[in-house]
Amino acid sequence: MSQQNQESTQQLPENFSELKKAVNRTADWEARLDAVQELAKIKADESIKILQYVAKADLVTKVRDAAAKQLKKMGQQVEPSEAPKGELFKDLRKIFKRIKKSLPADHTYEDFKVKLEKMRIDIYNTYEGEKGAQFDAWLKDMWETTETRK
Repeated sequence: MSQQNQESTQQLPENFSELKKAVNRTADWEARLDAVQELAKIKADESIKILQYVAKADLVTKVRDAAAKQLKKMGQQVEPSEAPKGELFKDLRKIFKRIKKSLPADHTYEDFKVKLEKMRIDIYNTYEGEKGAQFDAWLKDMWETTETRK
């Protein structure tokens, strides 16, 4: 290991590996956002690389933007992130259809919402973070327009 790598590794705080895990928690965009804020306090190549990845790849715009903002504050060049095109999860309608079919025929929107949160917290949490105040209206529309017939 080179002297520079040793110095860089020695500068990392004890909670670095936890922060690294937190930025990958697909079911908790707020934990990812908090981790971005904490990683920005660490002036090391490792934290910069992680923030660069988050700024490009996170599914929630707030998290991507926060990572980009922190990188700019650290003097890093940041390309504008593009919002993912289409749905954030592959076969989202199929997933919703499966959940609807698992519920009684006369289930309510609230029943569906609760089951989605239990079965696919990653989808629920990501869209909740991405849609913000429009999340309930979006989810209700998805519920209403997802057909359960073959």
